[in-house]
Amino acid sequence: MASPPDIAVFDGDAVLAAVSPSEAIDRVRNGFVEYASGAWSMPPKVYLEVPNGDFRAMPARGGGIAILKWATSFTDNPVRGLPVVQGLICVSDEASGSVLALVDVRSVTALRTGAVAAVAAQELAREDARTVGIVGCGLHGRWAARCLAAAEYGPGICFDPSPEAAGSLAGELGWEAGTREDALDCDIVTCVTPGREPIVRAGEVHHGTHLTMLGADGPGKAEAEMEVVQSARLFCDEWLQASHGGELTGALEAGRISREQVTELGAVLTGAAPGRTSDNEITLFDSTGLAIQDVAVCLAVLEAAEAGIVKPGRACL
Repeated sequence: MASPPDIAVFDGDAVLAAVSPSEAIDRVRNGFVEYASGAWSMPPKVYLEVPNGDFRAMPARGGGIAILKWATSFTDNPVRGLPVVQGLICVSDEASGSVLALVDVRSVTALRTGAVAAVAAQELAREDARTVGIVGCGLHGRWAARCLAAAEYGPGICFDPSPEAAGSLAGELGWEAGTREDALDCDIVTCVTPGREPIVRAGEVHHGTHLTMLGADGPGKAEAEMEVVQSARLFCDEWLQASHGGELTGALEAGRISREQVTELGAVLTGAAPGRTSDNEITLFDSTGLAIQDVAVCLAVLEAAEAGIVKPGRACL
């Protein structure tokens, strides 16, 4: 009887060694295009709520692989000394169903979350936009800043309730730590908070600003007041997710906005819809996190291993 095949295991260090911020940006951009064109597919994510947070099951396929992402969002975990996001991604061969790899969820999520902030800025910010405001300097805020810097945006202002977190990120990138108001004064504002309460209020956003909202990734969350959402030209990563558990949900349920006012980023990338139409308008991108972004990064990890750039661990099931 044949022995079961070994399965490659990529921990967080291997993922980050395999995929640079610039590579992640290119891969995630391509993932949006492939999904918008119908080449890649992605059923809706499933939430399993528990008292302290939620588990998320996210399947998708593309580029010859199929994945199932099993991830947590336990926002109180840092006080226990644990990460907010934990889990793994099971990667299978699309043709045979064979399991190819198990991949660390935290590093992939951080990379693709940061990459989508850069892609959104490249497509939706003003052409002359340069300065970056980061509101929330935790794991995903740090990677959003790193990817925006890799896309040649900056200098930036970093704000976080923890001065140490803001100062550490600013020091790494050669940016500055500042107030929330300082961050909101920038050309590109990226919010990466737990989304429990709005941190961008009506009247605080200048005309011509681009907002990327990364924190409101589940039901009941919001980082901006409804008036801010209502005043902006609206974009999202995927309408079904954004309408049920993203930054736009509250305004939609309150009748402040409608489906016709929201454009998916993939439609902009493929030329099916316009992005920003004037330098004066405020653009807002609602990122809820898509499994096709995880597919894009996992493909890059597998290719890096094939090229000998990284060496995975091995497991036998």
